[in-house]
Amino acid sequence: MKKLWLILFSFLAFFVFIPKVFAQTSIPSQQYYLGKVEKIISSGQTEIMGYKALYQTLIVKVTSGPDTGKSITIDYGKTTQITKGQEVSAGEDVVLTKIKDTQGKTSYSIYDAYRITPLIILAVVFVVLILVVAGLKGLGSLFGMLFSLTVIMLFIVPNILSGSDPLTVTVIGSVVIIIVSTFLAHGISKKTTIALFSTLTALMLAAAFSILAISFAKLTGLGNEDFATLQTGTTSFINIKGLFLSGIIIGTLGALNDITTTQAATIFELKDANDKLRFTQLAEKGLIVGKEHIASLVNTLVLAYAGSSLAIFIFLALNPAHLPYWVILNNEIIADEIIRIIAGSVGLILSVPIVTIIASLAVSKKIS
Repeated sequence: MKKLWLILFSFLAFFVFIPKVFAQTSIPSQQYYLGKVEKIISSGQTEIMGYKALYQTLIVKVTSGPDTGKSITIDYGKTTQITKGQEVSAGEDVVLTKIKDTQGKTSYSIYDAYRITPLIILAVVFVVLILVVAGLKGLGSLFGMLFSLTVIMLFIVPNILSGSDPLTVTVIGSVVIIIVSTFLAHGISKKTTIALFSTLTALMLAAAFSILAISFAKLTGLGNEDFATLQTGTTSFINIKGLFLSGIIIGTLGALNDITTTQAATIFELKDANDKLRFTQLAEKGLIVGKEHIASLVNTLVLAYAGSSLAIFIFLALNPAHLPYWVILNNEIIADEIIRIIAGSVGLILSVPIVTIIASLAVSKKIS
């Protein structure tokens, strides 16, 4: 019953408040509409600023907005470069942008491919798969995910934009996220509470290590192009170093929760299988499992960061400026990624002995 109330709470929080976020981030002056490609008149190559580029001349029917039903001719790719993957085909839905020039004349251009329908279909497949495989626990995890997004969008982001310290805001938001999402996914129990306490402890240690590591390595957070952009204009007041720390904490949170809940479950199952196991035996066997878990999760964390930074690896391989590799490794862009991996891994490594010892004490009746 408690779990159902938690699910209901997260459901209401997401669907009542999340529309406000999208309302705040909309830009009324921009006019975007839907269209459907009716016919491709011609296609080929053109030259833009000395480079060869693809283009298409299309007849597109406007399917939303004041000009619904109107067919227009659009030169796609003659003013901006498009790739082979961006070419459109007859019958395809596209996003149009309506532009008004200085003489008041309006024209349409293709802004992007329309992806909402495929995204909805894939999301439905994802939800059905979770419910079929995980049942009620899967439902709890889904609402935990929605609740996490709600906290990020309605608490963490707005408070950072209002001038609050990103690290403080993220730590508070992360604590709320991990408490609610853990109980939603795994229910309220002694085992879950132990996993939750261990997650929070390891998270604080990882945050402390991250602060020391960033200071020790003299990182500013400006190695990330997106962060650097925030230092200009109306967002120049944002503490970029704190924002960088916040990213490390949020990125580590999910993996931490995974390892602590799994490790706590392992200890409880070992005790159920053999009630005669003492604290030291439980801790020893639990750590054996934990070491395997650490090895796989650290590798997973490295691969996750490497996958999101694949362009950097390509740049390293090309090395167009022919810089010495020690100079490249010294660059803040590279150092940022290294610190992310190390700080996240430290949290994962520390979480295993923490949760193993606490869970072993609990099931051996040394903690009531």
